[in-house]
Amino acid sequence: MTIAGTRRPSIFFWSAPRNISVCRISSTKSCQTYWPASEMESPILISSELGAVMCTVLMTAGHIDLEMFSELRLKHPGVTVDYQVVEPSSQQLHSYKVLLAQKSDLDYITFNWNKMTSAEFEEQWKSKQTTKKADFIHMIQMLYYVKDVDATIRFFQSLLDKNGKLLIILVSGESGWGKLWKTFSPQLCMCEISQCVTTADVKSFLESEKLKYKSYALPSQMDITECFTEGDEKGELLLDFLTETNRFSRTASPQLKADVLKLLRDPCCSVESNGRVIFNNTLEVIIVDATI
Repeated sequence: MTIAGTRRPSIFFWSAPRNISVCRISSTKSCQTYWPASEMESPILISSELGAVMCTVLMTAGHIDLEMFSELRLKHPGVTVDYQVVEPSSQQLHSYKVLLAQKSDLDYITFNWNKMTSAEFEEQWKSKQTTKKADFIHMIQMLYYVKDVDATIRFFQSLLDKNGKLLIILVSGESGWGKLWKTFSPQLCMCEISQCVTTADVKSFLESEKLKYKSYALPSQMDITECFTEGDEKGELLLDFLTETNRFSRTASPQLKADVLKLLRDPCCSVESNGRVIFNNTLEVIIVDATI
């Protein structure tokens, strides 16, 4: 399963941990894939059988999925894939299908389209008493958009087959986002979805559940210099993005705005280099194992 949102990791994700592939059922011949040791502290080995069950939930328009399919096909040309797509947005689903229509080499994948939220997917899955298991689920920049992060992780982790992996990418708890939200969540995170969740929250949950996982930082930076120039159009938009508040400069109290700007410039969030303010936008990958 795949899950993604708007704080999109750029394509560098696929050149850092380069290979993510899944295999399952229909043959006794085993296959293996790994993330190269040069990219991680140690390679991650995924081993199962030819034939894959994958699912994507709340994704972007499919570009990351195509990168994944390409790597899978390159390493395991004989693998067939059962792919569940879960997405409540008609526009996103349309964009995904348009992208797929441009590809002529995806006949080894069976796409199953589910226009619904992850919560609705969970309800449907349970009502049908489905027993099918997934080899690989990825939730990329998605958990900001659910009401209950812990319950969402618990459900999708329960769908993993033996040796299956659940991959989660969010902003790191040690990033500038993490510091900003930890300090100002009462003022900035006031909607019903979990927009201020970081990998620190996910790790805390996984450890409380005694679930095995590994994590890897994906360093990233963002130039936010214009935020500190009063009235700068780009700076105003950046502030809206950072605070996830429409017209933040106009709607926030003068004190809140001053406090946010002070924290954004603090070394815990940013570094100053050559007259520019560079925000710590580091993401983190968390790979959760199936329950044994």
